[in-house]
Amino acid sequence: MKYYSLNRNAPEATFREAVIKGIAPDKGLYFPVSLKPLAKGIFENITQLSEEEIGFLLINQFLNGEIPDEELKKIIKDTLCFDFPLVNIFPDVYSLELYHGPTMAFKDVGARFMARCLSYFNQHEKEEVTVLVATSGDTGGAVASGFLGVEGVKVVILYPSKKVSEVQEKQLTTLGQNITALEVNGTFDDCQAMVKNAFMDHEINDSMKLTSANSINVARWLPQMFYFAFAYRQLEDKIKKLAVAVPSGNFGNICAGMMARKLGLPIDHFIASTNSNKVVPDYLETGNYIPAKSVQTISNAMDVGDPSNFIRIQQIFGNEFGLIRKNLSSYFFSDDQTRNAMKFVFEKTGYILDPHGAIGYLGLESFRKDKPDWQGIFLETAHPVKFLEVIEPVIKQKIDYPPQILEVINKTKKSLKISEYNELREYLLNS
Repeated sequence: MKYYSLNRNAPEATFREAVIKGIAPDKGLYFPVSLKPLAKGIFENITQLSEEEIGFLLINQFLNGEIPDEELKKIIKDTLCFDFPLVNIFPDVYSLELYHGPTMAFKDVGARFMARCLSYFNQHEKEEVTVLVATSGDTGGAVASGFLGVEGVKVVILYPSKKVSEVQEKQLTTLGQNITALEVNGTFDDCQAMVKNAFMDHEINDSMKLTSANSINVARWLPQMFYFAFAYRQLEDKIKKLAVAVPSGNFGNICAGMMARKLGLPIDHFIASTNSNKVVPDYLETGNYIPAKSVQTISNAMDVGDPSNFIRIQQIFGNEFGLIRKNLSSYFFSDDQTRNAMKFVFEKTGYILDPHGAIGYLGLESFRKDKPDWQGIFLETAHPVKFLEVIEPVIKQKIDYPPQILEVINKTKKSLKISEYNELREYLLNS
């Protein structure tokens, strides 16, 4: 398996090279040259497979033997050290809970898998790898936890000041060791722009080995295929048509689900649910993809005005607009609609949605209005405790801290404040 740049002006790369570089020399995202669908019988008999076996079958061809099978199986087992329950909320409506990992967010899977791959690839190298990542919420904590203490790897996380929740901030600013948090006076888009500038800065790249742990990195992106298959495995009715709604910010998660379907996973339709950052809903309505400045919302992990991974979705469908529209629907929802959904579901069922899961639920129900005979899964991507200031006033009930949060909530925040790219540049060159 080789990977090519979607900018199509760089040499093909191995999995190892794609993971370590993060982004191609021409600044394009890496994409697999080819893929082979799995045998149909694998999905027909998926209930007979363990989660580790499913993960290995899905990811193995993308590594092409660069990590020995037994070592890869150990990485997968270590990555999948928590549960992925599918919870029936309403008839034919299910929540896939992806928040039972160390940082209580779906990004634990990709971050843990990437950290272990990078550790394997770098075990005999003398040069330290610097992982540079921008976060709008949960990525920072997941990456910090996944890479904490990994030998030969230094992590630098940029996050927008006062635009992440208290829990999210504590998860990425209190660990210390090889983790540094840079608090940016700006938006997530500003953080992401600084990261992109660093990857284009020749002096920085000549002086250090730099990689990214955002979902642009293939080792962060591809393992997210796993839990789409875990959800299907838990469905009792595998005959009824299935739609999956994904709360979408940078679009790496939903893109991974589409890759799983390319391998044969029986998902009939995808729904990209967004907040007021509605670049993709507008694109599917007009055919014009126009990036916009991000808007701050209560579903902050989705506050992205120029989703990096959407180009991969376009590539999956051969850049055919009609084919994309046939397989992908997208809806956007306001903060008020999000709060109303959290209140409605809690009052009807007692189930607590976080703001991102609420948007996923709204997208699924919008799609099912015209297709009531379909069943649907929405992804609940983060534990409600990470958004207490939003949820508790809506449901009028206190949410207790789980153990993962109690470990960090009373620790002292440590961050370096920056406002512009030159400050990031100076830090990287002098640290």
